Amino acid sequence: MGWVRRFILFRGKRHPGEMGVREISDFLSHLATERGVAGATQNQAKAAILFLYKYVLEVELPWVEGVVQAKAPRQLPVVLTPGEVRALLEQMEGVTGLVARLLYGTGMRLMEALRLRVKDLEFERLEITVREGKGARDRVTVLPASLVAPLKGHLKLVRRLFDRDRARGVPGIWLPGALAEKYPGAPLAWGWWWMFHSVALALDPRSGVIRRHHLHPETV
Repeated sequence: MGWVRRFILFRGKRHPGEMGVREISDFLSHLATERGVAGATQNQAKAAILFLYKYVLEVELPWVEGVVQAKAPRQLPVVLTPGEVRALLEQMEGVTGLVARLLYGTGMRLMEALRLRVKDLEFERLEITVREGKGARDRVTVLPASLVAPLKGHLKLVRRLFDRDRARGVPGIWLPGALAEKYPGAPLAWGWWWMFHSVALALDPRSGVIRRHHLHPETV
């Protein structure tokens, strides 16, 4: 809606039904040449306007050509040295520090780590099962031996909260898909508990139930 609004204002508040390919092309070229937007931003604007014409106005437009393409920035990634990583991790402590060490030692993405369940960690084999990772596929990654003791210590604290929630009758944690129906006892089982849980209870928008969630990514 934001891009549609900008498009209409750019063309002097003309109704989109009175405009077509030429006006769209001019607007997209303006974003690249005058506004200096990134290529991804220009593509987002283009998708929004084409959505407007196809699904709202129900107008089939020919392929928009002649658009000045925004240049994709060429940037090299910033890679920290082992010493810099060590200095960074030394400034982090508690649960967020443990998550950061886990990310660095396993190569997991942030949400993959935050969605870990207790049963996903295999201390004897030094393995972690990542559920529904990139491409919605499960995979196994290495569990660094240096994190075994800290993770086991963390699990003792997690178990206390788990037992407290069970005693208070707090609804079980969320399960993906139809697992909650297939295994009705799983949401209350220890193995399915979050490795990194939220401190406070919160509303689950999927079910409207107040329950324990995993740690929020912005916390880390």
